[in-house]
Amino acid sequence: MAFPIHRMRRMRNDENTRRLVRETSLTVNDLIMPLFVCPGKNIKNEISSMPGNYHMSVDVLVDECKKIRELRIPGIILFGLPEAKDLTGSDSFSETGIIQQALKALKREVKDLLIITDVCFCEYTSHGHCGVLEHGSVNNDATLELLGKQALSHVEAGADMIAPSDMMDGRVGVIRSALDSKGFKNIPIMAYSAKYSSAFYGPFREAADSAPQEGDRKGYQMDPANSDEAVRETRLDIEEGADIVMVKPALSYLDVIYRIKQEFKMPVAAYNVSGEYAMIQAAARNGWIDGDKVTMEVLTSIKRAGADIILTYSAKDAARILNQKDYI
Repeated sequence: MAFPIHRMRRMRNDENTRRLVRETSLTVNDLIMPLFVCPGKNIKNEISSMPGNYHMSVDVLVDECKKIRELRIPGIILFGLPEAKDLTGSDSFSETGIIQQALKALKREVKDLLIITDVCFCEYTSHGHCGVLEHGSVNNDATLELLGKQALSHVEAGADMIAPSDMMDGRVGVIRSALDSKGFKNIPIMAYSAKYSSAFYGPFREAADSAPQEGDRKGYQMDPANSDEAVRETRLDIEEGADIVMVKPALSYLDVIYRIKQEFKMPVAAYNVSGEYAMIQAAARNGWIDGDKVTMEVLTSIKRAGADIILTYSAKDAARILNQKDYI
């Protein structure tokens, strides 16, 4: 039956009724905050294209993570800016590397915060690509061993979870084997399973100083036009031992998030990336939108699409809103 028997507006008349029938609930438990750590002391430099996000030295990072824990955000994901870069990104698996320093300090001084590390090479290589570069192309198989080495180094320094973002074929299995062989069978892997070659990464490449010096990443990151391929990529990561699968970016790929969640019924993460964040910040600063309301609407849409976990540069802002009152 239709109108007037059914009046859809009955369930929208007042705030409490709307709360009772709300289908999607965004909570602080859904959020992960990305952070950038750099060498030095007492450094906190704002990233120009990502207002409210900073390059932080380890001492400042520790204080920041204490504040994040107070906001009840469950965890962070760390990205490192090394002292020096080379062809193989050796700082990423050095015992004295920037990520390893940060992990040891955080484990000493910050309790009850999940610490995830991004496993990739673009921040650490002099050429800016995500693996071993040979004749202008990334050598997939030569990169795998180094990814296992990097992941193991992070876990030995204190990482609670590993998040490989390189998009090399077979990397989840290699990392799982490397961790298991050293007794780290209980360390989860959150795989960047459907990571697209996206124009939305621009601000991140400034933040991580990771732009390729030549060429692009289309040979290993996914074509934005493909979603069936995302399902195949995700299935392979699950078969290799991924505990959480990720779609990146989030906002232009809500359909992919939905497909992955429906297909596999396992924990799905989505990365609300730097360009998505920067657009909202720029529009808000110009007075064109209400930044807080748009941020919460975007994050809710990502959750509604099927994401269980949202990595977002808005995590602290969203947590402050959510901790003040239920999101309406």
